[in-house]
Amino acid sequence: MKILVVDDEVDVQSLFVQRFRKEIKNGEFDFSFALSGEEALGYLEQNKSEVILILSDINMPGMSGIELLSRIRHNYEKPPPVVMMITAYGDEENRNQAQQFGADDFLTKPLDFNLLKDKLTTFKH
Repeated sequence: MKILVVDDEVDVQSLFVQRFRKEIKNGEFDFSFALSGEEALGYLEQNKSEVILILSDINMPGMSGIELLSRIRHNYEKPPPVVMMITAYGDEENRNQAQQFGADDFLTKPLDFNLLKDKLTTFKH
């Protein structure tokens, strides 16, 4: 499963690679990374049909994860990627906004990687 992780924190990439080492090696998950909403849209434009799931931070400089979600839902209808929003804030306003724009799930930082693996496995089937 091709997964695009969008987060402005540079260390997120090494964290995902470390936590999903076995799944990456087995070919279960193929991660790509973008450091901004703008970079994510560029990546999606180049790889439209490949990305099945997007994990996006909400609070990023420039384009927020909510704005990215809105653009994804507007521009990518068939097949629509699954979009899971990630934020350091568990407040209801972000959750409601993410749901309003069509987020499939909502996770808070620090990420519980066991929970995330369970969710990704569910979406895979």
